[in-house]
Amino acid sequence: MGLLTFSINLTLDGCIDHQEGIADEETHAFFTRLMDAHGAMLWGRTTYEMMEGYWPAVARGEVQATPAVRAWATQLQAKPKYVVSSTRTHFPWAHSHLIAGGDGLRAGIQALKDATPAGVLLGSGLLATALDRLDLIDEYQLLVHPRIAGHGPTLYAGGLPATRRLDLLSATPLRCGAVALHYRRAG
Repeated sequence: MGLLTFSINLTLDGCIDHQEGIADEETHAFFTRLMDAHGAMLWGRTTYEMMEGYWPAVARGEVQATPAVRAWATQLQAKPKYVVSSTRTHFPWAHSHLIAGGDGLRAGIQALKDATPAGVLLGSGLLATALDRLDLIDEYQLLVHPRIAGHGPTLYAGGLPATRRLDLLSATPLRCGAVALHYRRAG
């Protein structure tokens, strides 16, 4: 069984707006390495739609991009992508698959973990809250940016039923001032 790892960019005040992070060669290389270390990607429908609206064009060379950004896009194109949705059923982006939301969410995510020994990389804030409520997230790899956004959306705004205790596995500063934090659920 593979681990489910939640990874996201966030500011010091917890903002997860994708436009608030530092998008440079080093941060893209960080996320490319993280994606390479996992067998599949997992998103909610909204995040998937944001990603499918941009990254396939970068992978096809239709959008100018730096080498690190192009590498991310190309590898993302080839990676299995799973989408949790109760409203959409057709996902034309290469290697995209539906996991039904609702009552079968726990079973669907557990089946994905069981079928993906290299692990699954989760990249959606709202979905992370839902999956954490179901005790399905095993690790957290957060890239904390040296910014205070002063607005939302924020991480875990919907709350959790109890505090999650985590063990720090590593903390790696990047040249841009961001810090990559790697945690595993304690106990």
